[in-house]
Amino acid sequence: MKGPKRSQTDIVISLLITFTVVAIDRLTKSFFANLLFIGETIPVIKKIFHLTLVHNTGIAFGFFKDQGIVFIVIPIFLIILLIFNVYYYRQNNQALSRLYIIAFSLILGGAIGNLIDRIAFGYVIDFLDFMVWPVFNVADSAITIGASLVAFECFQLKR
Repeated sequence: MKGPKRSQTDIVISLLITFTVVAIDRLTKSFFANLLFIGETIPVIKKIFHLTLVHNTGIAFGFFKDQGIVFIVIPIFLIILLIFNVYYYRQNNQALSRLYIIAFSLILGGAIGNLIDRIAFGYVIDFLDFMVWPVFNVADSAITIGASLVAFECFQLKR
């Protein structure tokens, strides 16, 4: 499918994925923020997977803590860059692959979800704890999956 129909379908897919990620992220963060106290942990699979409430002032997975306004400015810049990238391809009649659209939408949804936390609270609510990795959330997962899909697509193009 080419032309306006493909473009409209891509926009619908992108918006649906982005808003779904934001909605699931907001719902899960709200649920666990009300269920647990900071630092409290509930073992789901003992010593493997716990639900642990953490307030993260760093970037994804807790890296670079307490950098303040930087982590509000950077996500806003990246969100604008992602939207511009899609707009650029559309204006130049170049279709992005569906995999890119899905990947960018996951990244955008995750960035928006974490940005909402940073603006509202000054930190990001994290709760998924696999015990061997810093505690994270649905938005972090969406960003990671989206970035992995972009990398996968780039490696496919090089072949």
